[in-house]
Amino acid sequence: MRNIVGVKFTNGEKVYLFNASDLSLKKNDEVIVNTDNGPEIGKVVTDVKSVPLYKSPINLKEVVRKTTEEDLKIKEDNQNLEQNARQFFLERIRTRNLPMKLIAVSCFFDRSKLMFYFAAENRVDFRELVKDLVQKFKTRIELRQIGARHEACIIKGIGVCGREVCCASLHNSPERVSIKMAKEQGVSLNVEKISGLCGRLMCCMAFEYNAYQDMKRNMPKCGKMLQTAGVRGKVVRQSILRGEVLVELENGKEVTVKVEDI
Repeated sequence: MRNIVGVKFTNGEKVYLFNASDLSLKKNDEVIVNTDNGPEIGKVVTDVKSVPLYKSPINLKEVVRKTTEEDLKIKEDNQNLEQNARQFFLERIRTRNLPMKLIAVSCFFDRSKLMFYFAAENRVDFRELVKDLVQKFKTRIELRQIGARHEACIIKGIGVCGREVCCASLHNSPERVSIKMAKEQGVSLNVEKISGLCGRLMCCMAFEYNAYQDMKRNMPKCGKMLQTAGVRGKVVRQSILRGEVLVELENGKEVTVKVEDI
């Protein structure tokens, strides 16, 4: 058996699973965990659950320990460093007249790297800016240009549904959303109604797309002729969630037919 616990980080809402080993952990405990970027501080958000080895995730990283006073002091110092780095970055892009919009700054727990996330209309030559940053902070520097979806994921906000935007609350890697998904779900193609805070098509359409495809699999397409229980006519509209189609009869009348009756 392996003890598994869910952990969230301060820069996102996604829950990551870690091996808790023999540590006694409970919800809201702050812990040091191993990540691909080195040690990081996270917060426990689930109870510890024992799972058979064959069911546990592959390459599961470990919870190192609960945070100490020294760890929390390092976290506070890193947050101050991020604020200073933000101010210096903004100052340098103004001085160098670079068309960049700074979105976020992230400092690794061990200060081995400073990450700067920015948005820009086109590619930007920031080589001289990197030299300024390295000279100032004496650590590895990475600048990452991100798109509108990733920007909304970092900044967050409330969508038209009244809930926090999907990209921030449900996943951290916004996927491609196409107009085909909106058509398949019968959503109005009014751009203002189907666009999120980022100005792109709303992520929720990607989450529901597969379910709509499954429900439509046994449903006759619009324009098809059908005959059932004495009804003969042409399908003019689908009501996917109700499992119904609207059929125009030969005499011009319209009737609703359950898919299961076809």
